[in-house]
Amino acid sequence: MRERPDKRHLFVLVAALGLVTGQAGAEEAAGDAAKGGGDLRAAVQNPISSLISVPFKFAFDYGAANGDGTIMNIQPVYPITKGRFNYVSRLILPVGRVDGAISTPDNPNPSGVGSADGLGDANYSLFVSPVEYDKVIWGAGPSLSMPTASDDQLGSGKWSAGVTAVALTQPKWGSMGILGRQIWSFAGDDDRADVSQLLVEPFLNYNLEKGWFLITDIIITANWEAPSSERWTVPLGGGVGRIYKIGNQAVNNRFEAYYNVERPDAAPEWSWSFTFQFLFPK
Repeated sequence: MRERPDKRHLFVLVAALGLVTGQAGAEEAAGDAAKGGGDLRAAVQNPISSLISVPFKFAFDYGAANGDGTIMNIQPVYPITKGRFNYVSRLILPVGRVDGAISTPDNPNPSGVGSADGLGDANYSLFVSPVEYDKVIWGAGPSLSMPTASDDQLGSGKWSAGVTAVALTQPKWGSMGILGRQIWSFAGDDDRADVSQLLVEPFLNYNLEKGWFLITDIIITANWEAPSSERWTVPLGGGVGRIYKIGNQAVNNRFEAYYNVERPDAAPEWSWSFTFQFLFPK
């Protein structure tokens, strides 16, 4: 039998309990105004808002040819406003365990055999966005992927760089938009495959009462270095989330599940995730 990480769902179950039973501060948290303007829930749903946040995303992947995986993505966001522009830094730092070489949006070209656990490849993106905007919020900038993985199964072994951009609008009922990124490898392990990856992430939030919202956040990827039959990963699915308070601390929880209708053999067939996000309005 395949060995699985013990107690990997414990934190998720505890956090899910908070999602369901969150105290009466949910409406207050959802309606709080961050300094500089804006509803807190709108700021959370804007990837380039002037909101400092620290999300922990726990993803559980099943059905890949090489086995299953459990990944925790630490994704801090730190915005700075200078003059007429916001400069929003976003870091993705994956930590996890896999049964084998499993392809994910953060790891397009894994290698090796057997199980592995530890640190994956870190990705840093900087979005430059105008402070003043009309109906469409937008930002763009560079993106850098670093070969920080502690094992070949957990990373590409390459330095990769490229461009990223996002555009969204926020009607009264919620938010909708799209984020994109293209990176190419330029240095690293000569024995590893080159990286040329497109990521397209359409997202939609529909707000409900008492801090609740519905969400779909689809991460589509194309590995241009792979054969055409193994190139695309296209998921469908969605979930639910809630903004509430633990004491004076505003938090955002999301529970989501996705099925890959198109995928390479190394990608999971389906996955579910739970996000626990600390919010720090300026």
